[in-house]
Amino acid sequence: MSQMHYHDYLQLERILNAQFPESDKQKLPAHDEMLFIIIHQAYELWFKQLHHEVDSIAAIMNKPALNDNSPELQTVVHRLNRCVTILKVLVHQIDIMETMTPMDFLDFRDMLRPASGFQSWQFKELEAKLGLKFDQRHGKEYYTAQLRKEHVDVIKDAEANKSLLELVNGWLERMPLSPALSEDSNSFWQIYRNSYSESLADAEKENLKAFEEIFLDNRQQTTDHRSPSLSVAASRAALFIMLYRGYPLLQQPFQLLNCLLEIDEQLSSWRYRHMNMVHRMIGTRIGTGGSSGKDYLKAAADKHYIFKEIAQLNSFLIERRKLPPLPREMETRLGFVHQ
Repeated sequence: MSQMHYHDYLQLERILNAQFPESDKQKLPAHDEMLFIIIHQAYELWFKQLHHEVDSIAAIMNKPALNDNSPELQTVVHRLNRCVTILKVLVHQIDIMETMTPMDFLDFRDMLRPASGFQSWQFKELEAKLGLKFDQRHGKEYYTAQLRKEHVDVIKDAEANKSLLELVNGWLERMPLSPALSEDSNSFWQIYRNSYSESLADAEKENLKAFEEIFLDNRQQTTDHRSPSLSVAASRAALFIMLYRGYPLLQQPFQLLNCLLEIDEQLSSWRYRHMNMVHRMIGTRIGTGGSSGKDYLKAAADKHYIFKEIAQLNSFLIERRKLPPLPREMETRLGFVHQ
């Protein structure tokens, strides 16, 4: 058996010789094009790792049952946290990109047409796996127009499978959180509704209508005529987890929900940093792929929140001291106390 070598294991011969600046081919030297290539290659490698993590999380959550006091749930939370950390790295890579000035970029920008970051099929596939639906995309009529057919097929396959958001909805629906989800759960939520109503300022009274729509009605669609991502049962379970997260059994589920919100936050940070960088580099000019540049990126950043229905639940929290008391049996179960 031959000994493994660092160089061979990492395939450095291929990786370190995978940069071919267009400016060198055209004999119009542009020093910063090497930086531009390496940063985007690094992005695609991190996207690959994010796919690796999300696929493994989906495989666990797609099982018929997931014990909320098990190593499997801890694994899901651990890998979601890793996704968050990777996304933070993607945001910080923009700091390196911004060491390139607009004039440095102009040295090679026109040589790239019509190539564009808009053609990153891995990123679009990742969005689909997380739960961004085709109908929710900004510019959906042309978001795959510049991709190769094999890459469009990959994205469509991802859209056809259960997304992480859908798997989370199913997991929440299965959680045995009586009294939040039992047959007499309406009485719990009516009590909670009254406490919530008393906590609202006059300017917030419209929130009560949204509360009743989400937690007390059998919703068929939201006010913008789209089917909600979270069912009534899932919304109840998620809010219950947020409210009573101090109990040991609910700490891992709360961390899972919190990770999803952090993923959305980091994706949003990345989109806005990218938008501001593009504005700094090219002003109001169009992107190399033909998009409207900053305007397109801003519209996408404003619209592409994947876990926004989970984030919305924070609108319905009340102070701990006003929470409805739980039955002793429920407290015992949530606290790992055995009698």
